[in-house]
Amino acid sequence: MLGADVIGTFKTLDWFCGLEIFDKDRANEIYKKIEDLKSIRGRNQDAILAACLYIACRQEDRPRTVKEICSVANGATKKEIGRAKEFIVKQLEVEMGQSMEMGTIHAGDFLRRFCSHLGMTNQAVKAAQEAVQKSEELDIRRSPISIAAAIIYMITQLSDDKKPLKGSSVFFTLSHMLCPYISSFSDISLATGVAEGTIRNSYKDLYPYASRIIPTSYAKEEDLKSLCTP
Repeated sequence: MLGADVIGTFKTLDWFCGLEIFDKDRANEIYKKIEDLKSIRGRNQDAILAACLYIACRQEDRPRTVKEICSVANGATKKEIGRAKEFIVKQLEVEMGQSMEMGTIHAGDFLRRFCSHLGMTNQAVKAAQEAVQKSEELDIRRSPISIAAAIIYMITQLSDDKKPLKGSSVFFTLSHMLCPYISSFSDISLATGVAEGTIRNSYKDLYPYASRIIPTSYAKEEDLKSLCTP
């Protein structure tokens, strides 16, 4: 039976990240295994706990970004969580004698949550989902998270109804109120936690394929000319 501090930590993370009960159960299982190996003594426990949750979400096909988990991980940094994740995976692979299944990440895994943070319309969300699916046919060598953010940027630029940011994201702060509309890389960055430069580079790669990935039901060829030139 895990200690109350472990359960309490996962409850806090659940409140912020909207996790399911099986994500927490899997995270507890992973923590118990690594705890039984007696190899985590002296290590940053907040980072270990957060890394267990990160791995659990990946394995349950409901991935969260390291930055999302970092935002509510009791002070553990992104780098510390990343190191803890690598440590846990390595320890468990040695124990199991085989590689550890982590699940594949797709841009669509993050899209609906990011769109929700931005208060996008159902029509815009649907267009973004279609664009993400079509982008998988392209040879865009960017992370799924950055592709999701870049496509959201494209869709919002084509939207006739630019809604104000809702502020439901864990990355939302009072400073967002100074620039409350979805109109720039910085807006998307604030809502998704993806670095502005990373979104910009992904957008640059996707821009030449706009006519292939943006559904015509959302924007015609002529409309695409309004997209910002990277």
